[in-house]
Amino acid sequence: MNIKPLGDRVVIKKIEAQEKTKSGIVLPNSAKEQPQLAEVLAIGSGILNDEEMKDELKVGDRIIFSKYAGTEIKIDGNEVTVLKITEILAVVEA
Repeated sequence: MNIKPLGDRVVIKKIEAQEKTKSGIVLPNSAKEQPQLAEVLAIGSGILNDEEMKDELKVGDRIIFSKYAGTEIKIDGNEVTVLKITEILAVVEA
């Protein structure tokens, strides 16, 4: 899969939520919340060329994004989301 976002857009892959609660109850797919944690797969040239923004985000970063942000697409059997940089709320640092 090779995808290049345009302008100020970012391609992310959601990191799935846990399927079990802390007490060991297994959650069905319908009860799970959509994950808001993701990994950055690609960054648009509008971000990379912006002096202020280019150091804030890089491929491989884990991010938190707005709940209903972006457009979900399927490429080569993989589900990814394309969203604007403004829909990213934070970078998760280890």
